Amino acid sequence: MHRLKEDIKNRTFHKIYLLYGEEEYLKKLYRDALKNALLENSDEMNYSYFEGKDADILKIQEIASTLPFFSDYRVIVIEDSGFFKSASSLVDYLPEMPDSTVIVFVEKETDKRNKLYKYVNKEGIAASMGQMDTMDIKRFIGITLKENGKQMRESTASYFIQQTGSSMSNIINELDKLVSYTYGRDEITKEDIDAICCVQIVSHIFQMIDYAATGNITSALKLYNDLLELRESPMSVLYLLTRHFNMLLQVKMLEGLQKSDIASKLKIPPFAAGKYISQAGRFDNIQLKCMLDECIETEYKFKRGLIDAQIGVELLLGQV
Repeated sequence: MHRLKEDIKNRTFHKIYLLYGEEEYLKKLYRDALKNALLENSDEMNYSYFEGKDADILKIQEIASTLPFFSDYRVIVIEDSGFFKSASSLVDYLPEMPDSTVIVFVEKETDKRNKLYKYVNKEGIAASMGQMDTMDIKRFIGITLKENGKQMRESTASYFIQQTGSSMSNIINELDKLVSYTYGRDEITKEDIDAICCVQIVSHIFQMIDYAATGNITSALKLYNDLLELRESPMSVLYLLTRHFNMLLQVKMLEGLQKSDIASKLKIPPFAAGKYISQAGRFDNIQLKCMLDECIETEYKFKRGLIDAQIGVELLLGQV
């Protein structure tokens, strides 16, 4: 992302950009930053937008070949096209595209073996927009709160991230709610977060398993019932429990590696890896394999009408 920031700062642009990855907020941020820098906040006359796998390549080429009107650049944004996961004839056109046209691709997934990806990576900038690590998120939280005349202790920020997850869009929404909720006060507390923020279901799953593993079945079932009241279906909870125990088993099998290495191998944020490592320490490999088998068996029984889904999950929690 450093090269991308330098292009925007110095106004020395490449003809092609690819913004890809899971973090929607960052992709939108840099997409808009490029557009505004290239067009200098002018009207939409020199801007075109295409979305989806049905994006018309011939139309894109026609627009890209047109010189801009009263501007240095013509900008084309292409989102979620799928061009970077299958063959596309667009790659054959790009070397002929005039220097006055800049194309910004925004994709969730790419195949680095793809011919178009290789071209963009060589001739333009391909920037991965993955999830930010915990320290970067905390810095973002601090800056955002300072701009709004608020502050939050680091321990409170850690709790906030645990409750809301690492999605930047979600974090921004929850910070906006906290700023409004704490009108007239400077400091945001853990109690404010509990009172107003929407807790990510993944956080509930962590807490449920923690309670169940320490024998506090009453609290585990209370969290389960909270999810049901939020209209999460028992099968959704069962799916998340199955995925969770599978992740714990994978983490257990990588025991001895650094947290950053585990996060990289499992494609999860480092702070989440830390939580999985901590919780996996409560179990041994055999226990985790048994719990994963129990999850699969519960799903099997439910689908064949041998057990009620809600009761099945309750019995499952009692076996943790």
